[in-house]
Amino acid sequence: MSTPPGIPTVGDGSGIEESRQFHEAELQLAFRNNAIPLEGLRYDVTPVGMHYTLTHYDVPFVDATRWGLDIGGAVRRPLTLGLEALQQMATRTLRVTLECAGDGRALLHPRPVSQPWLTGGVGNAEWTGTPLRPILEEAGLDADVVSLVFAGLDHGLEGGIEQDYARALTIADALSDDVLLAWAMNGRPLEPQHGYPVRLVVPGWYGMAHVKWLRSIEASVAAATGYQNAVAYRYSQSREEPGEPVTLIRVRSLMMPPGFPDYLTRTRIVRRGVVDLMGRAWSGYARVARVDVSTDGGRSWGQAEVDEVADPHSWQLWRYRWHFRRRLRCRR
Repeated sequence: MSTPPGIPTVGDGSGIEESRQFHEAELQLAFRNNAIPLEGLRYDVTPVGMHYTLTHYDVPFVDATRWGLDIGGAVRRPLTLGLEALQQMATRTLRVTLECAGDGRALLHPRPVSQPWLTGGVGNAEWTGTPLRPILEEAGLDADVVSLVFAGLDHGLEGGIEQDYARALTIADALSDDVLLAWAMNGRPLEPQHGYPVRLVVPGWYGMAHVKWLRSIEASVAAATGYQNAVAYRYSQSREEPGEPVTLIRVRSLMMPPGFPDYLTRTRIVRRGVVDLMGRAWSGYARVARVDVSTDGGRSWGQAEVDEVADPHSWQLWRYRWHFRRRLRCRR
């Protein structure tokens, strides 16, 4: 995924020293956001405090008694719905894996100066909310609507543009039965950092589509052109290419770290013998059918056992029995 214009990269000739050290701006972002500690992959449902968060601007303070969601634009019956009204509608609870589209960004070369994700920009939670489709049907979309723009209450400057964070979905994507206006996470009201009082949940999509602190839904007869759609979150090989939009989560796997760590370096100490390696695998496109594991740097591979799960949007547990003969130190 390319870097939006105006964002420097390490090693691109911009004058930033090429090294494994992180830029001061990256450290500031890292302290504001949160990755799941890899040992947290042991939980089928990620505890709220371990679930990844990424906030582009400030976390807004929202008084839910005064909050309302506006549904307008090219609709026959504009609506404004408060939290209580949403909660009185039909509800669903879905277990959904969310991953940041920039997960692993700090491993790129050249490295963009941005949120320095290594691994762990992921979580698997139970989201409770109101299905979006019946609300759109009540509002009555005009026949020529092609997209829906979802805007949050978080406001800031990005790419030189002052904006509310906003993302769009096509009509077909928005009308999926599993798209939710979620107001609870793991059985409790949303925490402020997770989008209180209401956020969008679009199962299978990267996290940028799950707009938090949702304030409005606008039906549009034109394709979305906002910064977060037209400039950011696109796959390309260079800044000059328009690229392809980021949508569904690509296949991915992470491993729970075996053994125990050194405090400072996080080097893992694993004693010789039999070790049961475990991890999680997921994809927004389809269920994961197979996970292969290498314990010798890719020279050979073995097939792991992959669990089936009842929730189609949830990550899957995999296991692999590892036999080795020497004490091992490895970086997490």
